[in-house]
Amino acid sequence: EVLQNHVLEAQVFHTEFGTGVAILTGAFRFSLATNIDDLKLRRLPEVPGLQQPPGCWAVLSQDRVTVVLLAVGPELFLLDNTSCSSVVRGCGNVGMWEWAVGPVSQGLLQLLPLSHHPRGCCQSPHPAPFPVPSPFPPDHSMIPAGRMVPGSPGSQCCTWGGSRCRCPPGSGAAPQVSWTPVPTEASQEIFRIASMAPGALLLEAQKEYEKESQKADEYLREIREQQLLPEAVGQCIEAAGYEHEPHTQKSLLRAASFGKCFLDKFPPESFVRMCQDLRVLNAIRDYQIGIPLTFTQYKQLTIEVLLDRLVLRRLYPLAIRICEFLRLPEIQGVSRILAHWACSKVQQKDKSDEEVAQAINQKLG
Repeated sequence: EVLQNHVLEAQVFHTEFGTGVAILTGAFRFSLATNIDDLKLRRLPEVPGLQQPPGCWAVLSQDRVTVVLLAVGPELFLLDNTSCSSVVRGCGNVGMWEWAVGPVSQGLLQLLPLSHHPRGCCQSPHPAPFPVPSPFPPDHSMIPAGRMVPGSPGSQCCTWGGSRCRCPPGSGAAPQVSWTPVPTEASQEIFRIASMAPGALLLEAQKEYEKESQKADEYLREIREQQLLPEAVGQCIEAAGYEHEPHTQKSLLRAASFGKCFLDKFPPESFVRMCQDLRVLNAIRDYQIGIPLTFTQYKQLTIEVLLDRLVLRRLYPLAIRICEFLRLPEIQGVSRILAHWACSKVQQKDKSDEEVAQAINQKLG
């Protein structure tokens, strides 16, 4: 069927088995494989009356069960291995042309449905609409912003038009929405055209110093006369965290290091910590790893959760190198990751018990 009707759309998702892929064919049928390393394509049941691609669809995977959720007009369907069932009919006046999907908790599915004029957040089957002050569609993902506990499902977050939206779920009442601008104020101050911010002057001073130009002393003197050198160093350190290009990161950190030389008591912790964080972020942002976290996401996620994600993707060597680089305690870092690696090794079916035992023994001693 795939060869005859071709692939219209595809989505990549992650499960405990590995990386999966779901496809929609030209015959408007869904097929998926939960592990591309052991490719077994499974065709899902037909959706009644589907004569064109659905407005939107997403793959949900939990507890070894993978399903496809799709919207056809005002209806929401759930496709599993054996059946196609209607989840909810209608959602107020909101047409589900685009939406973001949040985690499933206590049998409740977190949805952010959108129409041409974006409105609405609902915890299916109870809609809770709210207005959003942006014409741009949100990123198609939602994350829990609180603990998911019985009776208190926790709010959801999504990014929307460069801002973060927090939407506490309810049983129909309109939730409050808080918008947090992306924190790049230090970068804007430094890189604004003709900026006279202390961080911008310090960056120019460092560049002129590398050219062996006397302008470096002029820029530095101007900052010191205003007693803004500590602020300038702090701005450069902060701005480096929000830059994705390593060349720009290094340029800002060199400027911060240059400025620290002229301060008697500047605490080095923030500089050292930023260098460590950026090295970890640049490693996971590499195209071979493909986890493009922002600095803010990385800090909110915590290093423990990031390591769990690497382990889930079986990126054990990188996870171990990060633990060693950050000098994490063995029980939180290397030992825990090696235990996951050993469990994964035992589950391999293409090697004998003797080979597996020998490999584990060599690694763990």
